Amino acid sequence: MQRSEVREQAEELLHAYVACIDDDRLEEWPSFFTERCLYKIMPWENEALSMPIALMYYDSRGMLQDRVTAHREANMFAPHLYRHLVSAIRIVGELDGAWQMRANYAVFRTMIDPVEFGSTAVYSTGEYRDEIVFESGVAKFREKIVIADTSRVGSLLVTPI
Repeated sequence: MQRSEVREQAEELLHAYVACIDDDRLEEWPSFFTERCLYKIMPWENEALSMPIALMYYDSRGMLQDRVTAHREANMFAPHLYRHLVSAIRIVGELDGAWQMRANYAVFRTMIDPVEFGSTAVYSTGEYRDEIVFESGVAKFREKIVIADTSRVGSLLVTPI
């Protein structure tokens, strides 16, 4: 596969991924990953100090599906909307058919509960560190590591970034 084709499909995967979250189609979210995968959200400080503690850590599509079920049925949180902005998408390497990608992200959160209705704030910024593979010609995340610029989370981290 040509590098330009990989880049095009990887960008489409990333844009579809954030649209899925922003449109609250979370039941589709696990389908962006391989069956055996890694999704974690790491504060920049922990990454810089080689401390492996993550804010979220899932190592299979089944765990991602459980996260969605908990989000819909068990977690209590103020209703909100996310809006992602993604930039500086680039391929940084390839090894044995796995492509390493990097991208910057910003997530804005708009509250839709009656108390804070309409208030929008920057919720998280950072970098996506992705490993993308192709299964039957379809790009999937084998790893998605979110490096958040800070460990401060303004409220419960319930929705994937």
